[in-house]
Amino acid sequence: MKAAGHRARGAKSPAAGGVAAPRRSLVWLQGLACGALATLATPLAALLAVLLLPGFLVLLIDRVPGKPVARAMLLCGAAASVAPARQLWDHGLSMDNSLDLIANMLVVSGAWAAAAAGWLLAELAPVVVLLVLEATTRRRLAELRGARARLAADWGLAAAEDDPGPG
Repeated sequence: MKAAGHRARGAKSPAAGGVAAPRRSLVWLQGLACGALATLATPLAALLAVLLLPGFLVLLIDRVPGKPVARAMLLCGAAASVAPARQLWDHGLSMDNSLDLIANMLVVSGAWAAAAAGWLLAELAPVVVLLVLEATTRRRLAELRGARARLAADWGLAAAEDDPGPG
């Protein structure tokens, strides 16, 4: 059993003048998985590369931390790519079948339209949330002003009509 103050091997305490251990990057593991997919299942990799192309392009150019637009586009594009990938798997994992699916514009346009829906969702969601929060705040402010007016009337106080409150 480890003691409560025991650190991982190789990690130095920042308080003791050492430098904290750097966080490990999983980029190499993602590259390894991508290479294995391209090597072992080239037809599937080619199909998914074409279907997810808009999301990959946005992933390259998105400079926002966390890449929310690219993530939404890739998620929606991946959801639309499941059926073509399964169809490729069911009909034989061959390059001919993959190229047939890539040449089918309904398959490609469906995946790209799903990626566009992900983009639209990522762009509109903050605006919709802001509008809902603003409407909720205005409703609550009206309720509080009404409650204050009722309390002022019950206690016989002068109504504070010239209150410089928000709104």
